[in-house]
Parts: sequence; structure tokens; C-alpha cells
Amino acid sequence: MKVYLSSDMEGTAGVVDWEQCRGPGGEYEHYRRLLQDEVNAAIAGAVDAGATGFLVNDSHSTMQNLRPGELLGNARYLSGRHKPMYMMEGLDASFAAVFLVSYHGSMGGESSTLSHTYNPRAIARVLLNGVEVGESGINALVALGHGVPVVLVTGDDTTAAETRAVCPGVTAVVVKRSVSRFAADSLHPAEACRLIREGAAAAVRGLDGARPPAIELPATLEVTFRNADLAEMATRIVGVRRTGTLAVSITDADPVELYRTFVTVVLLTRGIAE
Repeated sequence: MKVYLSSDMEGTAGVVDWEQCRGPGGEYEHYRRLLQDEVNAAIAGAVDAGATGFLVNDSHSTMQNLRPGELLGNARYLSGRHKPMYMMEGLDASFAAVFLVSYHGSMGGESSTLSHTYNPRAIARVLLNGVEVGESGINALVALGHGVPVVLVTGDDTTAAETRAVCPGVTAVVVKRSVSRFAADSLHPAEACRLIREGAAAAVRGLDGARPPAIELPATLEVTFRNADLAEMATRIVGVRRTGTLAVSITDADPVELYRTFVTVVLLTRGIAE
């Protein structure tokens, strides 16, 4: 039984400021350790429930935040800043489950600590079939494409709610409650890891009843940018249609191709984002 784990960092208990999750040095070195502990807690819980193989896709910032030799479960470690499938690189149908660890809320939704949707300088909000989504919901497209259920998400309360909207059966472990975009009431790291381990074990034990994300196909992503230049730039990509001064729409019957197009939009617009 193989588990795919995509790890971000802003959803880690105690993280409330960009300096805590951007290296090198300083506060980052302390908080990357807390992230590592949460990732390992998820792996440990999955092992408790019988999982035998793991791929950890480091998906935060330059995507080299974890210490591979300290990962539990003899996990493979996928790292590096350029991945064609970005936060979901490496996922395929051979996996039994997807874990999203230390995720955060969307830029356009309710208050969530360090909220953003892929690129906070370019993207103001994203809707998936009319539903507000963050990275958890967008990334669920790839899980759907491979027929793999998203069974665990960890982060704040807003992230839990946003993920449930797309993955109704997900086990959501809330390790902090957002007060604002730059404040949160966090559990003690040891308590956060205990709950993550328990949640991961429960999620794997419940795999018989798990289903892929509940996304109707063909699916549409509606992306609102922070300025008109970004929206115009996005339309240079085949399949991206301008729907307003700041907005574009992407529709595809293949959820993986829809995700690929979105990631291309993100990468292209990054060059002119403030």
C-alpha cells in the first residue's frame, strides 16, 4: 500500500509569518524542523495502519525544505524547484491515497494564515466549478485524474473547510485556528503531531470507503488576477479564455490536463507579477 504525500509549510502549527517559512537561516531553520515532524507524524500514522511505501513531494517554495535522511518509512523524497506537475509531481494510479500536509487556505476565501493560491502576487482567487478553492482543491484535480482519493489534509480550520468542499470524505486535522492572515492560535507542536498521526492512521484504515475527489467533469477553473496585464498574458496559452478585465476561464474534461494548463498559467504570469 503506497501513500503519496505533498507537503507545503504555511499550514504547520506555529507558522504565522513569511520569514518563518523562507530560508536560509534565521527562524526558518526552526520551523522547517516543525514541518519535518508533522510530515513524519503523517507517515508514522500511515505505517501504523499498514502502509508500506511513501513518496514525499516537497512542494513549498524552492521545494527543498525537508531532510531526506530523517524521513520515516524509508520514504522516497521528490524535491527541486522545477517540476512539470508542481505540487502533485510523481502521483500516479499506483498509489492508494494522497496526503496533503501543512496546507493553507485560498487567497480569495475566509481568513487563513499566510493564505495564497499558488502565486499571491498574481492570483486573487480561483473557483473550481463555481466553488472557491485553494491549492488543496486545485491539486485534487490530479488525484481525480489518477483515481486516487485525498484522504488526509492538515493545516488550519479554513483549509479543512475548503478541502472538504472538494473531497467530502477527507480526514482533516486542524493544527491551528486562523485569527487573521498573519495570526493563528496553534496547538503545541507535540499535540499537533499526535493528532496528525492519529488522523493519518484513521484515514488509511478507512480506505475501503474512500472515493476520489467529487469534481464534476468537464471541470472549469475560473482565475481572477490582480491586474489586467496578467489576465491578458494568460490568454497566450491555448485553452485559456478571457472572461473579464481580470478574469480567465479554463475548461477540460481531463482533470490532469486542466491542472497542467493552470500550472502553465502560473509559471507564465510569474514573470510580470509584482
